Amino acid sequence: MNVRLGQRAPEVSAEAYVRGELAPVQLDLPGASGWLVLVFYPRDYTFVCPTELAAYEEARPELEALGATVVAASTDSWWVHRAWFESSPWLQEVSYPVVADPSHAVAEAFGVLGADGAAERATFVIDPDGLVRHASVTDVNVGRSAEETVRIVQALQTGELCPANWRPGQATLRAA
Repeated sequence: MNVRLGQRAPEVSAEAYVRGELAPVQLDLPGASGWLVLVFYPRDYTFVCPTELAAYEEARPELEALGATVVAASTDSWWVHRAWFESSPWLQEVSYPVVADPSHAVAEAFGVLGADGAAERATFVIDPDGLVRHASVTDVNVGRSAEETVRIVQALQTGELCPANWRPGQATLRAA
């Protein structure tokens, strides 16, 4: 991964699938305002990916209440996204944009392009100033926790030191 915490996120423009749109929607990442949760996944028509994408849709309202936008991305084309998202029962509720990156430009910019041409299973949280505040990559066989991503955004927004398993309403730490 060539993206470093505390540094500016790469600025990229890409086409995205958005449910209900008849043509690709142009997206600029990281975007002009608010927090961004950027979720790369390996491929459409796989087993773990739809469970994650559905979990991020379930978490989307809570993330939006925190001022965060969810965007997913894979190296599949807009046409493949459209066919999969409109035919899979897991994905019929997904309403956030899904970047189509068949040129690999977005995955390469974030340093998560695998040797097989698929994106790694990576999550980035980017703050309103365009700074990368969280980055994680996990094995292709292990799905992420959208709930943990919500907790990370909540913790980052406190501006405080947050201990392990911290939840809103709990005490933060004080440096001695």
